[in-house]
Amino acid sequence: MMEMYGYHTSHPEKMRIQYQDADSVVDTLRNGHSVSESINFERGIEEAWELISSPGHLLKCHPFCKTNETLVWGDHGHKDELVYLNGLTYIRDFLRWSPNEGFDLLIGEEGGPQSFVDWELIPISENSCKLTITVFPYLYVGRNRIFSLLLHGAYVRPRLERYLRSVLSGIDYVLRYREEVPRNHFGRHPWFS
Repeated sequence: MMEMYGYHTSHPEKMRIQYQDADSVVDTLRNGHSVSESINFERGIEEAWELISSPGHLLKCHPFCKTNETLVWGDHGHKDELVYLNGLTYIRDFLRWSPNEGFDLLIGEEGGPQSFVDWELIPISENSCKLTITVFPYLYVGRNRIFSLLLHGAYVRPRLERYLRSVLSGIDYVLRYREEVPRNHFGRHPWFS
């Protein structure tokens, strides 16, 4: 994932972030920079939730998704594997699951550093709702604050915003047209296409 953010190191072992448990991961990441994007849907919250909470849903609505395999989905938790068009493979491990409200998850390469992601659904009216996705990238943990700020503002934030807009637009596409979003439909992305 470091390469995804344009950061390379000759000492990858120094980039390995060690945590005691999921709570410490989330606490650490929430203290760093984040990127949020939102979209309003002309659909009720139940319909939006049904789509984003269904197993394998990213294959339908994610424009950079090659495969989305369910590993665990149900009463014993939620976990899946996302393979991007460029072959990058991430595991999504869900920490919070609140029907018709949203979920929180950790995402990253198996055994590697994890980023924290919050998906929040908010009703606007009976027939419309808002989805906000906020990403707290792991990249900044343990880094110099000035370096992190420059990296975030100049490189990570613009690309992550573009990525999130594409993902949200893909969900909107499926809700509107009732069909799978074409790959790279909103443009190619240097990290995932």
